[in-house]
Amino acid sequence: MTQPRSATIKDVAAAAGVGIATVSRVFSGTGSVSAATRERVLAAARELDYRPSALGRGLKLRRRGGIGLIVPDVTDPFCAELVAGVLACARTLGEHVIVDAAHGDPAREAEILDRLVEQRVDGVIAVPAGREADWRAAARVCSSVVFADRVLPGLPEIPAVLADDAGGVRSLVEYLVGLGHRTIAFLGAAPPGVPREEPGTPLGVRERAFRDTLAQLRVPVEEDLVVAARPAGDAAYAAAAGLLQRRADVTAVLAAGHLLGEAAVLVARELDLRVPADVSIAMVDDVAWAELCDPPLTAVARPARDIGYRACELLLRDRARRGRGGPVLLPTELVVRGSCGAIRTARAPGRGTPRHP
Repeated sequence: MTQPRSATIKDVAAAAGVGIATVSRVFSGTGSVSAATRERVLAAARELDYRPSALGRGLKLRRRGGIGLIVPDVTDPFCAELVAGVLACARTLGEHVIVDAAHGDPAREAEILDRLVEQRVDGVIAVPAGREADWRAAARVCSSVVFADRVLPGLPEIPAVLADDAGGVRSLVEYLVGLGHRTIAFLGAAPPGVPREEPGTPLGVRERAFRDTLAQLRVPVEEDLVVAARPAGDAAYAAAAGLLQRRADVTAVLAAGHLLGEAAVLVARELDLRVPADVSIAMVDDVAWAELCDPPLTAVARPARDIGYRACELLLRDRARRGRGGPVLLPTELVVRGSCGAIRTARAPGRGTPRHP
């Protein structure tokens, strides 16, 4: 039994009504092709199940092919979705992806970056954690670099795809104030020694949006309620416990990330605080477990998969659009659930102290 013939670049060109050179430009990411023509070529390729030859393309372009992807942690729900978006886009364009995790360590990130450059990948997508000098050097020798979810302030020339964190936090603060809350805590401020105004840091962007929105709504910002916390298990729990035990008058907690939100929920349970009767809790990042909480958690949904997909498109297809008009900003969405309620006068007697066996 003969095997069915694989589709060729000529088949795709004929089906799309374009020349072979146009199909080649679409899949190599070089040259100028209109958006409509590109979509027609990709649709024809999908219909014919065409897979471009990575080896042949690499020989012609003197590249080995593939793209590098550096994230903080592949097990993190947000990062996992971002990776899925990059993989989906790369698969459509016939590229493969080399994924590695830096775990927030600038030295490890630099090692991974050096290895990817040595392997002559076509480009690198990264959620950067490290030194601007390392990325500046990489951008000089690597064909293309795109940042995702955060930027490095000293490298505005490197294109980026970001979530509108400021808009998401703004909508959440407005929602809480609309419910009557005035004593609102922010869990996840920049730790000591890290500039609060750091424009590339998501936590810094969220803290600034929290402060600005309260100021616009004429609600005083209490510095004691802006709590520094690292988004990691023990540190997040300690920060949440210190806040809720120290300030019994807090009526709402806005956690700057899902690990901080998880810590706030666990501490509230440990202190026998009812959510939302005693304290309302909301967070940035709508991860899967948020909907499974009792009550389900109000959250700002950030488009992780779309960020990854768009970053890959920017790297491989939209080279001409890089650096124009600043980062690509994707919208967030406020997902209202049962963890936030209207303001109550005070906690019930006996609540807010640790449980003892």
